[in-house]
Amino acid sequence: MSNEDTQTTNSKAPTHIVYQVRGEEGQKGFWTRMGAAWAHKDGKGFNIQLEGIPLDGRLTMRAASETK
Repeated sequence: MSNEDTQTTNSKAPTHIVYQVRGEEGQKGFWTRMGAAWAHKDGKGFNIQLEGIPLDGRLTMRAASETK
């Protein structure tokens, strides 16, 4: 399987946005955009590009059409 078969290129718009979420589970948290993700063509994975390194909280990936 070639690299072309399993991933998309970064030249297209991202399919997902990566956020750092700080705060307790189940409560409204603070969302900071940390990067973007592109789904692989085969639907089995993602290429993720982070623009920063979160030191706390958790990472959440949401569809790019959804806004926070």
